[in-house]
Amino acid sequence: MATVIKLDPVTRIEGHLKIEVTIDTVGGVQKVIDAKSTGTMFRGFEQILVGRDPKDAPLYTQRICGVCPVSHGLAASLNLETAFGVAAPLNGRVMRNLVLGANFVQSHILHFYHLAALDYINTTGILDMAPWSPRYVTPDMVGGATATALVNHYVTALSMRRKAHQMGAIFGGKLPCVATFVPGGCTETPTTTKITAFRTLLTELRNFINNTYIPDVNAVAGAFPSYYNIGKGCGNLIAYGVFDLESNQAGQKLLRRGINTAGVAGTLDVNQITEYVKYSWFNDANLKPASGTTTPNATKAGAYSWIKAPRYAAKAYEAGPLARMYVNGDYTRGISVLDRIAARALEAKKVADAMDGWLNQLVTGSTGYTYKAMPAAATSYGLTEAPRGALGHWSTISSSLLSRYQVVTPTAWNASPRDDANVPGPMEQALIGTAVANLNQPIEVLRVIHSFDPCLSCAVHMIRPDSKADPVVINVPAAAI
Repeated sequence: MATVIKLDPVTRIEGHLKIEVTIDTVGGVQKVIDAKSTGTMFRGFEQILVGRDPKDAPLYTQRICGVCPVSHGLAASLNLETAFGVAAPLNGRVMRNLVLGANFVQSHILHFYHLAALDYINTTGILDMAPWSPRYVTPDMVGGATATALVNHYVTALSMRRKAHQMGAIFGGKLPCVATFVPGGCTETPTTTKITAFRTLLTELRNFINNTYIPDVNAVAGAFPSYYNIGKGCGNLIAYGVFDLESNQAGQKLLRRGINTAGVAGTLDVNQITEYVKYSWFNDANLKPASGTTTPNATKAGAYSWIKAPRYAAKAYEAGPLARMYVNGDYTRGISVLDRIAARALEAKKVADAMDGWLNQLVTGSTGYTYKAMPAAATSYGLTEAPRGALGHWSTISSSLLSRYQVVTPTAWNASPRDDANVPGPMEQALIGTAVANLNQPIEVLRVIHSFDPCLSCAVHMIRPDSKADPVVINVPAAAI
């Protein structure tokens, strides 16, 4: 008899995420035969922005996510720069890269140590207290010295994340939610003191990445080699490109723009992006973001998510560090749970190393901002990358006010529901086929979910009805499983 397991909530990024999987015996092995990804909270930021001054967008949209606000501030600024016909000067571009880079490094460290690594280690006897218990303990979890080291590094990583925030705040004004990103650049002015302070913190973070983070990822990968063959998903990758190396938005980037479709590299055509809503609680269907609307319909028949289903050329695509590194040619081993974790760590190193060079490009005492008057009417978009993947903002300005605003986030790409052709989203596809050893402790399901970095931050609770015919309801924790 098939068993339905509901993990709710799984994540806290752009709203709570619920995952429902159906598990049945296939060839003598318990496997996920169906999966549904449900965004359970309505965002509504697009509606908030309609009727407002376009220059408010970089500040308002950062409140969409407290983990990656910098990316939203940048996407909104790039969008308006296209509308205004302006580009950031050298200092503005470099300072944006530095602030965004600090946020990337912080987020990647957060994911491995505080969200994902504890899926793989047995902390029994090390941390027998809340919020570490109750938790799943499965036979394949690593114990002993490796577990002790990772728990110790969990604590160290908290300090490293704080240093990354401090680093970003030097040119961002504050973090989370920077105050210096505007259309036209960055309102901060670099000084020798600020550059030195940034470099001092960066040196500590680079040492941590090289000597702790990457070795710890290798330790987990060495203990779980089978996870290089689990959780592939749709097999298609999309990256908008990030960290501009030129003032032109379409110019060279540290991590380039592109797609990879079933192993074949291609160029990105923004016009191929469409949002489907057959299984989403919204009214409009099959619209491109530039003409999209956000009209909720909570009673829509057949719908099961507040997340739309973005598709590129009518196909599901995965976004994230693995997509970026794959498209850029930096990591092409494969697509799996461990490939996502490994690519994220290697990207942290790549970005941190690049920041050291960017500091040398700053011109002290020179402005980072170029003013340009706002047009009364314009249609535009801005593409960048958040730590978790491709992020785009689309807007229409009418009578000097925003008349339309659409945001397509990384989580929308990865955690999307089925589309109009009934094709599951990337995370749903990655879950289907996953073997689950113990229905009471479906850790394998969580490992797949967490590899996409859905940014978990809640406590463990598990309710198991007596009858196996009833659904299993599991509230997924952040730090404990």
